[in-house]
Amino acid sequence: MYFTEEHNAFRDSLKDFLKREVSPHIEKWEKTGDIDRFIWEKFGEMGYFGLAYPEEYGGLDLDFFYTVILLEELQKINSGGFAAAIWAHAYLAMTHLKSEGDHHIKEKYLAPSIEGTKIGCLCVTEPFGGSDVAGMRSTAVKQGDHYILNGSKTFITNGVYSDYLVVAAKTAPELGNKGISIFVIDRDSEGLSATKLDKLGWRASDTGEIAFDNVKVPAENLMGDENKGFSYIMQHFASERLIMGINAHARSEYAIEYTLDYMSQRTAFGTTIDKFQALRHKIAEHAAEVEMCKEFNYATARKLDQGVYAVKEATMSKLISTKIADQVAYDCLQFLGGYGYMEEYPMARLLRDSRLGPIGGGTSEILREIIAKMIIDKKEYKAPVIDQKELAGK
Repeated sequence: MYFTEEHNAFRDSLKDFLKREVSPHIEKWEKTGDIDRFIWEKFGEMGYFGLAYPEEYGGLDLDFFYTVILLEELQKINSGGFAAAIWAHAYLAMTHLKSEGDHHIKEKYLAPSIEGTKIGCLCVTEPFGGSDVAGMRSTAVKQGDHYILNGSKTFITNGVYSDYLVVAAKTAPELGNKGISIFVIDRDSEGLSATKLDKLGWRASDTGEIAFDNVKVPAENLMGDENKGFSYIMQHFASERLIMGINAHARSEYAIEYTLDYMSQRTAFGTTIDKFQALRHKIAEHAAEVEMCKEFNYATARKLDQGVYAVKEATMSKLISTKIADQVAYDCLQFLGGYGYMEEYPMARLLRDSRLGPIGGGTSEILREIIAKMIIDKKEYKAPVIDQKELAGK
């Protein structure tokens, strides 16, 4: 229903690439928390960063199911951190460049991002804000032909080693969420500093806390219209949540497949443990849950691919898929017994990496309230209209 022969050929090629070029380095990157730059350029050479982007800037302009395949296969190399670094660049930072950046910004930042020669990050979350985007305290004050940026961001994937930052800040604090703007900022800007954070999981990715101390941002680095940043951020939350939902179902599939293989070989009381009814039924239940998530996520992906602003479905996707993924990881580790607790087996890392699912990109508590507003209060969320012709003329 969703994947053509071309999609399947792409998946096979991607699997081979990841096995050959990425998997041999995963253990090193998990230990150092620093992904070597060469792999970014190899991703760019293969076109993986350009799947969803215009041919004009070096992209391939393919349908969303190529992105689905990339996300799924990244989860199956068992490094949530590496996967997060890749998709945070390609589908958080670059998404804003594509949607709100003018031609100059696209040429300077988007094109090299597609090539893999520049790495980006998205800076929205703040130390005292969390999921409360409207409550951000960072400010950007216009002074002549530039803005003066002050504030801080935290939990930023690629926040330390990226080359540029897509940053949200208040240009009109008195307007609340209607006074937020989006900027793209070079890493070497004076007054910008970053501190690497030590995390429970996602260890291959660099997660940073970033401080802006009177950073001068050229006015031409404003993306889209001033004070429209909140609507831009909200527009992209649907795709971000679906991405995390897809990550979750793919991660769960990997966990179940590995566990089934282990259970078919592990013997106890004279038989392999995949013959024990209690374990069989638990696996069967999880397999059913994951299959339902996957089918729902594919249906939502099709809506997004057709231009539907499927914020309700994407929010449900992240809420339920990440919840199920956590339970699958927990139970699959249990099925491995003591070996599940050992770092040389994949479940310990998978359990740690999975735990961020219900937190990042909007906590499950926030998502439940968003869904409640839609189904109980009948609130409707509409995508903001961005005039690409106007951006092109800037």
